Amino acid sequence: MSLWRSLFVAASLLAAPLNLAHAQTPQTVKAKNVVLVHGAWADGSSWSEVIPILQAAGLHVTAVQNPLSSLSDSVEATKRALAEQDGPTVLVAHSWGGTVISQVGTDPKVTGLVYVAARAPDANEDFVALSKQFPTGPARAGIVERDGTTKLSEDAFLKYFANGVKPEQAKELYAVQWPTAASIFAGRTTEAAWRSKPSWYAVSKNDYTINPDFERFLAKRMNATTIELDAGHLSLVSHPKDVANLILDAAGYKRS
Repeated sequence: MSLWRSLFVAASLLAAPLNLAHAQTPQTVKAKNVVLVHGAWADGSSWSEVIPILQAAGLHVTAVQNPLSSLSDSVEATKRALAEQDGPTVLVAHSWGGTVISQVGTDPKVTGLVYVAARAPDANEDFVALSKQFPTGPARAGIVERDGTTKLSEDAFLKYFANGVKPEQAKELYAVQWPTAASIFAGRTTEAAWRSKPSWYAVSKNDYTINPDFERFLAKRMNATTIELDAGHLSLVSHPKDVANLILDAAGYKRS
């Protein structure tokens, strides 16, 4: 291939729109189950808008109550939920929960991984250092630490973490936010399940917690089938049908 031809192909790839599915077409295995893993400063109720859509499609759904006390504790909680599943299962994560499914997703039951505005570390990667290559979202300035655990201030939670969510719903989510160990953000995985399992990614274009360009970088790195949503960090709350439809795609089910 000539030099000019090589440059043209490279430029074409760079110009490809990121809101379209990547060239990879995963060999989708029809799943029976979905296991949902929430992220930091949240609990299992953050999936409450998505769950009924998946159940109506015929899927068995389990939302992990992620303890957020350490990476190992969160991994074990997800492993327990996965062990209870009968048959092929799609693992889904929001935000920091992506670290957990990247570790646990190598389980033979797991047929696909869905990342919703989520972290997706490589094995033994310093993810904090990687994230510093992109601008920090304003939500981070609202982190309040006490006795080794963190929460988001009410102002940061409502303005930047839950932007795009109905105000009354955002206040409910603030009230139930789970304290998150400060140490978990630097935790490193020993596996990167997305290297061997088909992956899907929902980028939040208006995310003030994880930089949207960072999300795009992660999705491209894992060669995920990718969608972009006009949503803040909590797209699973503000755009539940879009998120559920992506999960249904991963599970090999018809969209509602």
